[in-house]
Amino acid sequence: MAPSWVSKLQPSGPHGSELLQQERAGSLLQVDQLSQFLFTREVLARKEKVLKVLKSERVFDKSSNYFDGRAERFETALARQKRLQQLSINHSWTRDDYQMASDLISEPGPYGLHVSMFLITLKDQGTPEQHELFLHKAENYEYIGCYAQTELGHGSNVRGLETTATWNPDDKTFSLHSPHLTASKWWIGSLGRTANHAIVMAQLIIKGKSYGPHPFVVQIRDLETHEPLENVHVGDIGPKFGYNTMDNGFLLLNNVKVPHVNMLARFSSVDPSTSRYVKPASASLVYGTLTWVRSTIVLQSGSVLARGVTIATRYAAIRRQFQDRDAKEQDVGETQVLNYTMVQIRILPLLAATFALHFTGRGMMALYEENQRKTFADAGKLATTERGPSAEELFPSTDLLADLHATSCGLKALASTIAAEGLEVCRRACGGHGYSSFSGIGSWYSDYLPTVTWEGDNFLLCQQVARYLLKSARAVLQNKGLDNDTCIILKNFLDRRDMGAAFDVLGRDEYIVAAFAWRASFLTFEALRHRDEDKESWNSLLVDFWRLSTAHSQYLIVKNFYEALRSKSVASELDPETVILMHKLFRLHALHTLEKEASEFFSSSAVTVRQIQLARTKTVMKLLEEIRPHAVRLVDAWDFPDWQLDSSLGRYDGKVYEDLFRRASELNPLNALTIDPYPDSDVLIKHDGRKEFLSKL
Repeated sequence: MAPSWVSKLQPSGPHGSELLQQERAGSLLQVDQLSQFLFTREVLARKEKVLKVLKSERVFDKSSNYFDGRAERFETALARQKRLQQLSINHSWTRDDYQMASDLISEPGPYGLHVSMFLITLKDQGTPEQHELFLHKAENYEYIGCYAQTELGHGSNVRGLETTATWNPDDKTFSLHSPHLTASKWWIGSLGRTANHAIVMAQLIIKGKSYGPHPFVVQIRDLETHEPLENVHVGDIGPKFGYNTMDNGFLLLNNVKVPHVNMLARFSSVDPSTSRYVKPASASLVYGTLTWVRSTIVLQSGSVLARGVTIATRYAAIRRQFQDRDAKEQDVGETQVLNYTMVQIRILPLLAATFALHFTGRGMMALYEENQRKTFADAGKLATTERGPSAEELFPSTDLLADLHATSCGLKALASTIAAEGLEVCRRACGGHGYSSFSGIGSWYSDYLPTVTWEGDNFLLCQQVARYLLKSARAVLQNKGLDNDTCIILKNFLDRRDMGAAFDVLGRDEYIVAAFAWRASFLTFEALRHRDEDKESWNSLLVDFWRLSTAHSQYLIVKNFYEALRSKSVASELDPETVILMHKLFRLHALHTLEKEASEFFSSSAVTVRQIQLARTKTVMKLLEEIRPHAVRLVDAWDFPDWQLDSSLGRYDGKVYEDLFRRASELNPLNALTIDPYPDSDVLIKHDGRKEFLSKL
């Protein structure tokens, strides 16, 4: 522990708390009002209620999070998950309450895949009979499960999965088998040490013919001993770049038999009396769980990024470096880092992006829920088309999930990329202290990072978007386009392409949206020309498809942000000054994106060179200047409690340096070791006071 004279030391002034008070006093933005608009009073009250419960429980204390090794962190995470489930029962928490608690704890836990994908898949893809057999026991944690799709040799290419499920007509069972080492399920969350059941995605084989991947409920561990069952080899895959409180696992099956009822059969099934395969209305129905997960990733991306932006913004308002060389004589002292335009151009567009992603996420989930209603209404219909093994589909499909699938793929790829790359920008904007675990950004970033590759690698998902857009463009050219937004913007482009566009993006917000739509449409028809007229190979066009998917998804984000600000709730729930500020954030996000993608906007004739020049040199810089005074209050509106952030740099009260030193000096168990540093001595540790040290905490 630090001596008394150290405890009396204070940071040199002005103190961080004073600087943040000045920042908040310099803006009239009504933080509570904006928070309620973003989340609703009900959600904010739920957060306060759940946080009070968590803070009263010792198991959720976070003081050792940054010091423990992987085994200790997993053990703690397991204890927290067990206690969380107990609290959920004791307090009669709803699913939303439970999710709020998980968000506040802010670490992946061993029950993570059970709560999300296992329960969701059982509910959405199981029959009423299967709900009785599996879902109710899973909801009571008698069955604890995971979703086993990814394999050692196959991830994004679901159709290439090697695990097989062979139908046995004699005893009405399926044999689940891993024929190769690369068929091992891999990266499966909650599988390593926790789950006793798994939903295994396996190739359905009937009389030697494969019918593609289907979900099967498979028990993998004994319900009493928790040891693996016979012919099941299962375990944890080892330490990772992050996400180490989760037991991602491997699974190999050696002809493990399961009853006929263990094939989830809401959308497709095998007739046990005839061995006939009953097709789903759409092959995409089998992958409904993945669509939900991708939609959820889009929904969460705004708050994921906002966490890093909150930390970076508050610290940049406190941290002072150098003096502005053009400062007036009376402005003595070092300059707040947030006043440098080079810092503003890195942080403030990300601040704008948090709101853009938030509104886009809400739109994405609304689209998912609408499609779920339509999908379940048609669940009994048979398929009329087939798809090949490639990423391209040449003929229009009656698939009700087509629009949702493409939108979720594109937005998952773009939103998670913006969030992941933005967190790293935030970390670097914090300077040297950003590299400390105490910043709260590093661990959050490393835990989020797999999002850009799981549930579909972001670059591969772009092919799905391109396939959908090419199909839509072909339909529009044949006057068979659907009455959806994609076909509408493609039709508008065809109607005006000979006249050009050059939208007034610097004058009116609706023209910004139109310019993004024009660019996406231009790239769609360019890709279609390369594919259909020039007969270029799919592989040769992959870079074009990535650009196309990015352009279309950027259009969707800009459109969602714009439409959210035009909703009636904006005028009724926000004061006029806040509405004006939100429109400035919209323009900053859109125009900053436009200038980064300037070549495509120019080559498509959506804007002129002069407009691009003015956006870069005048408009964006002016928006930074106008948004800067409100930056701290804007991040305050995201309403992250200090307990959730667990960050020295992002503290609401601004006591950054005090907390950094306290954690290093008072909480660090390494400081309880007295070592022998000399190379000629065989002694490593002279005194180990860690137990005594920890007992004082």
